[in-house]
Amino acid sequence: MKSKKYKVVLMLLSSSLLMESCEDFVDVETPNYKMVTETIFADDETAIAAVTGIYNELFVSTDFANGNINSVTVLSGMSSDIFETTSATDSRYGPFQQNEISPGETPDAMANYELWSSAYTIIYMSNSILEGLAHATQVSDQARNMVEGQARFIRAFTYFYLIQLYGNVPLILSTDYRLNAVAERDTVEKVMEQITIDLDMALSLLENVVDYKNIERIHVNRYVVAALRARVYLYARNWEKAEALSSRIIEQTSLYEVLEDPDQVFLKNSREAIWQITPIVAGIGFSYTREGYFFRGINSSPVKLSDDFIAAMDTKDKRLSHWVGFNKSREFYYPQKYKDGSSRNNVTEYSMVLRLAEQHLIRAEARAMQGKLKEAIADLDVTRNRANLDLISDTNPGIGQEALLEEIMAERKREFFSEWGHRWLDLKRTGKATAILAPIKPQWQPTDVYYPIPDEDRLKNPNLEQNEGY
Repeated sequence: MKSKKYKVVLMLLSSSLLMESCEDFVDVETPNYKMVTETIFADDETAIAAVTGIYNELFVSTDFANGNINSVTVLSGMSSDIFETTSATDSRYGPFQQNEISPGETPDAMANYELWSSAYTIIYMSNSILEGLAHATQVSDQARNMVEGQARFIRAFTYFYLIQLYGNVPLILSTDYRLNAVAERDTVEKVMEQITIDLDMALSLLENVVDYKNIERIHVNRYVVAALRARVYLYARNWEKAEALSSRIIEQTSLYEVLEDPDQVFLKNSREAIWQITPIVAGIGFSYTREGYFFRGINSSPVKLSDDFIAAMDTKDKRLSHWVGFNKSREFYYPQKYKDGSSRNNVTEYSMVLRLAEQHLIRAEARAMQGKLKEAIADLDVTRNRANLDLISDTNPGIGQEALLEEIMAERKREFFSEWGHRWLDLKRTGKATAILAPIKPQWQPTDVYYPIPDEDRLKNPNLEQNEGY
């Protein structure tokens, strides 16, 4: 027992040092730490603990994933037509709202850098686990498959967001700092190939992992991987496979359902949740999500829901009354999908990453693109019904394909506001960013669909070319 405890401590120490030392991951100096894979993965326990370390990192320190100030949720919400700043002089979020982000040393540039570098920290940790497994001899096949499947999923998930936000990015698949320090940017197509490889391997490795460990929906199982894979199929315009895979998830009625009560959706282990991130980490007393804390900051929140977004909501839409709050003292609307922003040792909510409602809207879009309009309407009406909106099947059953696709996009905007930059990614993948954002953002240019590569990393690595327009 003493030996196992020592190994876990060594692993956590190594992870801690990794977190502190790999902020500049694409261009790092000789590390002052060393992860000894033979020791870290000496048995099943330490291999599984390494994955747990990544889950903890996603919430505690990883800006891109934790829903806080420099997260995908906040920054991409600013870049689309969802959020506005609460101060006209905000130098962190104002440039994201106007799509005029600096690659240099300004507050917005630092936010962008934290987004970029924290994503690569997660990739580094995933690579470390995969390398550790390759050298481990005392890990059982069952544990090996589970750990590798989760690590590959997390790496694919992270790269998915990197290419959506930055376009071409370095595809880093090892922990070799000598290679990483001079890595060039790889094409979106090449990175997407690796995402596909990782997700398909994860599906195979986790084929028999269909339940959640201790009913906690914070662990990656087969359906978590399938949910992201269905999204990747949708983005790749592979309508048939997107429909088939989303159907497979929707059919798991013993695990998942679109909940009738909007206030139940974002609770911990909600039956609508496919994958969540817990705010509970050892040694940290607060039990609220970062989203709850950030958006509900009554006197300090720098972000509000845009006036146009609120004006477009139907007054009978339950999402307006249940998922939107109004700050009376400062007179603005804010997201309140998460109700708790201050609790201690009383967790009621987990951060939502993937949920069943998205699978219905993925299938709706995939079906509509294949001309299966009646079936697409049925999926679209699932979330409209929960929101108390008139059903398309009642009001316009003969709707045409183009109009139906517009309704699906509008529903995605209403359903996923303040969640993981869905609206920003939707505008870009459908080619509608310029048409929708140019009229409301005077400085908009088509090249603004990608964020700049941070100068801090480009100065250290001259092989990192800058995105056009910066």
